[in-house]
Amino acid sequence: MTGTHVALLRGINVGTAKRVAMADLRNIVEELGYGDVRTLLNSGNVVFSAKGAAARHAARRIEEDLVARLGVTSRVTVLSAAEIGTAIDENPLAPIATDPSRLLIAILANPADRAKLASLARQDWAPEGFAVGRRVAYHWCPNGILASKLPGLISRAIGDAVTSRNLATMTKIRSLLSPKT
Repeated sequence: MTGTHVALLRGINVGTAKRVAMADLRNIVEELGYGDVRTLLNSGNVVFSAKGAAARHAARRIEEDLVARLGVTSRVTVLSAAEIGTAIDENPLAPIATDPSRLLIAILANPADRAKLASLARQDWAPEGFAVGRRVAYHWCPNGILASKLPGLISRAIGDAVTSRNLATMTKIRSLLSPKT
């Protein structure tokens, strides 16, 4: 797990209870010893570089520092650049998902949680779409995310071990993860 990674924080800056300034988040990640730290948008996405064991323990370390330094509890999921690429490239809903802001990618903290989504995957959600990937679930919400029942059902099935980003945000994250030229 050497290389560039992204930490996705669940529920940060979506409500007034969990506001975290991105400058504070960058400082936490930098002070934990990770390199090339950058944040994307004001929504709890932080890109960093790490090697070996440091990368494997990043999620837990960031979670602990958020509580210790800012008093904020948030589930953190760390993905490698390759995992972000796979999530985007293997999207089975690409043929129907015409608006990247309405295609959500739910990132599972534990890939084994895919099994908890099996009953949802067997249902017909038309005009919406739902599919399960290696470490993610895809849900197409053509009438808007707020109008869809799928995000709530996924959250109930997985609990706090899932966080979602739309395809537009995932694509921006991917560009930050690309090697600098």
